[in-house]
Order: sequence, then structure tokens, then C-alpha cells
Amino acid sequence: MRVLSKIAAVLVFCVVMAAGMSFGGQTRSGEGMKVWFDTGGPVGGPYNTIVANGAKQAATDLGCELTLVYSDWSPEKMLENFKNGLAMNPDGMVVYGVPGDDAYEPLIEEALEKGIVVTAVDTEFLRLQENFKSKGFGYIGANNRKQGETLALEALRRGNFKKGDRAFLWGRKRNENSGIRARAIIKVLEEAGLTVDYLEISPEIDKDTSLGTPIITGYLSSHPDCKLMIMDHGALTSQVGNFLRAAGVKPGEIFTAGFSLSPATATAIEDGYLTLVSEHQPYLLGYLSVVQVVQTKKYGFGGLVIDTSGSYVTAENIKDIAPLAAKGIR
Repeated sequence: MRVLSKIAAVLVFCVVMAAGMSFGGQTRSGEGMKVWFDTGGPVGGPYNTIVANGAKQAATDLGCELTLVYSDWSPEKMLENFKNGLAMNPDGMVVYGVPGDDAYEPLIEEALEKGIVVTAVDTEFLRLQENFKSKGFGYIGANNRKQGETLALEALRRGNFKKGDRAFLWGRKRNENSGIRARAIIKVLEEAGLTVDYLEISPEIDKDTSLGTPIITGYLSSHPDCKLMIMDHGALTSQVGNFLRAAGVKPGEIFTAGFSLSPATATAIEDGYLTLVSEHQPYLLGYLSVVQVVQTKKYGFGGLVIDTSGSYVTAENIKDIAPLAAKGIR
């Protein structure tokens, strides 16, 4: 609750500042500014669409022009899109830290030298964030290590697991920065004595998670003793209901967990296929990062670091949250 209260307070402050208005009514603070925004995933992706929704609303509230691009969760495409974005000479750019600090460093330095504000969402830059914080380089999103640890611990607390039980984790451990969460989950589960079967998300499934159905059905066919499944990926989490139906698994037979909400994720929780979701609150990633860019460009503010990880969503509270998920806000 403290985290949520803090986020709410920051959001209220940012909205007031972003509006750029005194009670006399001045021009919106983002008027005339151009913000380039990498949504991270594919067009229509369940997770990055909510991020984009937040960015769009912020652009409307601030009065700035927003350019959205889609990178299919490919580190190479993110870097290529950023290079193309530099040529547009926007006032600010919003990126994901998936490609890592070393890959992004020369590009971000080039942007800053041109006077372009750069800030990050979803996946932290472990080094660049501190180096360029004074220039407005902030981070909106969860602490990935902490979020991975706490989700795994919460699953262990809620589930009836014992040493030797089999768990399945689907993640992106290969990525230096975004892989922190998967590595944290594995560490917690193995320390609890569970046997962890880890599978790396392929670039093809990263782009289109519906392609994961035969992989899950095949895994469960050969590992019928699986007790716990964790999807370290918002879009894969949204597919859990479809995966388990195809595998002939009944609701509640396997403890399932994942990250971030979407309409499909909410439905899977309501139907009993998805047990536990750690909310990343992607709408705030989009909204607050655009606020960051505008406020830094106009007032010279340094980078904000805001942890958007909320509480857990389960069958116990989905009734209140599902309507907002249907609107692409939660």
C-alpha cells in the first residue's frame, strides 16, 4: 500500500505539473514538443498496448506530439528504431533497457549531445541511469530483481509445495537487464528445493505469444508432475488460459503465476486458470515517462525513478480490477 500511495502522490504531482497551468490558465507544458516512444513489443501486443495507452493519454494531457514505434521485443530492432528516431530530432525519447547498457550507450550519448531527453521504462539500465540522471534519464517501472523475488516467494507462500516439486519458468534470462527477473525467480525457487525447468523465450514467441501453445502442451505432456508455472512475460501471462485449455488442464490443477494485467489476463484469473499476477502497472510506464520527458525538457528536472510494481491480482480482487483491464488501463 505504501508503494501505491507513493505512486498516486507522484502521479497527482506530475499531472498538475504536466498541465503547465496556473489557475489563470497557461499553455500546456508540452505544447510544441515531440516525443518519440518505443512501445517495446509488437503492434497489438497485450502488454505494450497498455503502455502505449498511458503514453497517448499523457501526450493529450500535456499537448505534445507523440510518435509510437514497435520493436517486437527484439533488442536489435530497438536499437535500429532508436537510430531512426534520432534522425527525427525529437525533444525526447522513451526506451526499454532490454538491449543493455553497452549496446545503448553510444546512441543515448549521441541523443543527449543533440539535446534530446532520454528516459527508460520497464527494464532498468543498470549503469546509464546513474550516469545520466542529472540530464533527465529516469526509470519508470518495477525493480526487476525485487519483483521476481517477491513473486516467487508469494507463490511459495500461497502454494502447497514441497522440496522436489517441479516448476516451469518461461523467461528471457539471456538479456543482461531484463533477464534479472528470471534469474531472481530461479534463485528463490531452487533455494526452496524445487526442481526448475527453465525455457528461454524465442524471438518468434516474443513477437507472437500465441505461438507458444504447442510448447506448453508438449512440456506438460512430458512433465505431468509440474506443480508450478511462471510466465516471466506480460504477453505470455495473458495466454495462460489458452495454453492450459489446449493442454487439457483444468482450472486450479497447476499453480500459475505471471506479470502484468490485460483483458485476457483478467479473464484467465476469473476462469481459474491463472492463480497469481504481480502487477507492473504498464499504463503508468507510458504516462509518467512522457511526463518525465516534458518536465525535463521544459524545466530541467533530473530523472525520476518510480517503482510501479503494485500489489498482487488474484481471484480475490479481480472483480474490482477487471473493468479497468478491459479499458486498457490496468
